[in-house]
Amino acid sequence: MDNKIIVTYGIDARKMTKEVLESAKLADMIPKDARIGIKPNLVVAKPASTGATTSPVMVEALIEYLQEHGFKNILILEGSWVGDSTKRAFRVCGYEDVSRKYGVPLFDTKSDTYTVKSCSGINMEISDKALEMDFLINMPVLKGHCQTMVTGALKNLKGCLSDSEKRHFHTLGLHKPIACLSKILPQHFILVDGLCGDLDFEEGGNPVQMDRIFCGTDPVLIDSYIASSMGYAPTDIDYIKLAANLGVGSLDVDHAEIVVLNKDTTTARPTSSRKVQNLARYTAPKDACSACYANLIQALARLDDKRLLDKFRNSPVLIGQGYKDQKCGGIGVGNCTKGADHSIGGCPPATPAILSFLEQHAADMGRKR
Repeated sequence: MDNKIIVTYGIDARKMTKEVLESAKLADMIPKDARIGIKPNLVVAKPASTGATTSPVMVEALIEYLQEHGFKNILILEGSWVGDSTKRAFRVCGYEDVSRKYGVPLFDTKSDTYTVKSCSGINMEISDKALEMDFLINMPVLKGHCQTMVTGALKNLKGCLSDSEKRHFHTLGLHKPIACLSKILPQHFILVDGLCGDLDFEEGGNPVQMDRIFCGTDPVLIDSYIASSMGYAPTDIDYIKLAANLGVGSLDVDHAEIVVLNKDTTTARPTSSRKVQNLARYTAPKDACSACYANLIQALARLDDKRLLDKFRNSPVLIGQGYKDQKCGGIGVGNCTKGADHSIGGCPPATPAILSFLEQHAADMGRKR
């Protein structure tokens, strides 16, 4: 399923996780008696609700699925970022409870031995335990990053490095070593937590309710889909381009097979994040579904980057089922707002399409002045 991404929407993370795993037929991909490594994102000791870390409920559902299919040799491995304690993250993020409940051990890669591997002239110290895994399941969070703009499957493998190597990555500019890492350390399946990832920062604080989980086997394609979901072209992200050039995977998300198991019907909930609240001031939601609203918020964040957001101060964007079958002035996003003066269809419309639509509208407003 290298060219396929399977997506589901909702609020029941356990059910959603099992849906995508069953659809992907993950069990058929794993060799019998394989040593299976689960690599979440526990970059900091903060709960998943902050938008920083992987939902423990998703990890539970994955373990249940694996054990139900007869797989027993399972390990959760991670190394938090420099300056934070992985053991503390395991506790704060709920992973100690997961470990006890399912009898799956936790492994801190900070305490491991390392082997030096090379790619494109870059040497890096990689956890021996990670290298021992026969089948590595990567569980990144769909979220932003203050330096690389997005983070996903490719960058999440940094948790398999020594702390000194993590520091070294930053001196090399991050992008090239991130691309090389997945060439050296293959990941066999990617299960993405897109429930409420942070808008801008790896360490959380600006969570956006997105209510989605998706999976695939190509980390470059997965990260291209993540970039697109956040309003970037995959080619905007250097490490995605570099990884594609190294043959790690494909960034051609436009020609990927996107299998959507269900439509989102979850109503967007209020957020406590100050950044997201500021973006929400430029919207006029009425019973908006969370996926549609999240895509709009991501598009507005990119407009803010381009200093175009203020053009919508007096004309907030209409969104939500409350506008269905209504004639209304202004601009709207989604099928439910087709009665607006100007609208873009889709259920939900993709972030790049929303962004392009709003940029064009901003340009039109500028010409009218």
